[in-house]
Amino acid sequence: MNRTEAPAFKTIDRIDIIRATKEKLNNGIELYTLNAGSQEITKIEFIFKAGMYYQPAPLIASNTNSLIESGTKSYTANQISDGVDFFGSFLELEVGQDFATVTLYSLNKYLNESLKFIEEVLKYPTFPQDEFKIHVTNKKQKHLINSQKVDILARRKFSELVFGEKHPYGIQVNDTDFERVNVTEIKAFFKDHYSSNNCTIIASGHLPNNLLTTLNGFFGEKSWGNTDAKIAPGNILLQTTKQSKHFIERPDAIQSAVKVGRLLFNKTNPDYFKFQVLNTILGGYFGSRLMANIREDKGYTYGIGSGLASFVNGGYFAISTEVGADVTKQTLEEIYKELNTLRTDLVSDNELETVRNYILGHFLRSVDGPFSLADKFKSIWEFGLGYDYFENYFNAVKTVTPKELRDLANKYLKEEDLIECVVGKM
Repeated sequence: MNRTEAPAFKTIDRIDIIRATKEKLNNGIELYTLNAGSQEITKIEFIFKAGMYYQPAPLIASNTNSLIESGTKSYTANQISDGVDFFGSFLELEVGQDFATVTLYSLNKYLNESLKFIEEVLKYPTFPQDEFKIHVTNKKQKHLINSQKVDILARRKFSELVFGEKHPYGIQVNDTDFERVNVTEIKAFFKDHYSSNNCTIIASGHLPNNLLTTLNGFFGEKSWGNTDAKIAPGNILLQTTKQSKHFIERPDAIQSAVKVGRLLFNKTNPDYFKFQVLNTILGGYFGSRLMANIREDKGYTYGIGSGLASFVNGGYFAISTEVGADVTKQTLEEIYKELNTLRTDLVSDNELETVRNYILGHFLRSVDGPFSLADKFKSIWEFGLGYDYFENYFNAVKTVTPKELRDLANKYLKEEDLIECVVGKM
């Protein structure tokens, strides 16, 4: 091997990934398994349609999921925490716009011992009043602190402007919501959304051979939860703002938070793949045009990027950054300048090839290991898509032309269609 010469460059011609296998528990719960890796560790995700899209009022979905481990019929919060920790396991609770997830990471040899605690929190939580008060108080304090940060204020306001203040994706949490939310609402939401007929399980890792039998023993022998409940979404009125520019002044701000974007599609749209290439060129990686201009050339910011947020019932495109308050206007001018360039000039073959290789290389890194493979599968399962999604994505990245990218920029990135939100100083 001659170490004075760089390795030969090789393009990625195709991507083969390990696919999830579908099974069912005896009571009908769908189980997807990804058996890979060498470590005797299993990750099991219990997924429910119980995200913020389904909550009747702010804070209910997040508090329900967070407090699910605060006490059960048989265990206190401390007993659950100590019990899971004793066996070297880890419990992770997450709530997104559409789904709520309870995830267990466990050594295979202690999987049964760990699952008994998961069975308790999924079937028999009690939501003790004292734990509820502590949790809500802590959450309110964090909310008040975050409400002083320009980037968080901009993110909240932008979502409201894109979807509307009454849409589940756009509703903002107010200080008064922490006083309004109560245990009765939490229990009702849990009863209606955490049940065997609203549950999907994804298991990944070096899975034990008897996993299906084990899961059946804890969760599949009979139906559990309120299986008669109908999972109804919240208020879905979409009211995107018709005003293009929005400014929230923070006189004491050292930096301004900038968001520029628009309501767009999610990953089920046929333009999604090629728009991802366009977005990467604009602001989707460290070598993007926005970074080269506004960070490297102008020095206005430490970082700037753009991206597509894809939810089950909608999506949006946004450019985001924080800049010195004294260069806010100049930053906006440069953002619109880069967008105009995409609408008028063809991307060079060299730049397009660089971005293609980056996207495909990033994809390869994102499927390294069983847990990453599970995340990739989850990202298509949530939208009812199959593995051909990745094949179509790969083909679109490989074949998109500079003209198609310019056409997409003219279709979706016209300045008059964009919403501008600035928090700080102008």
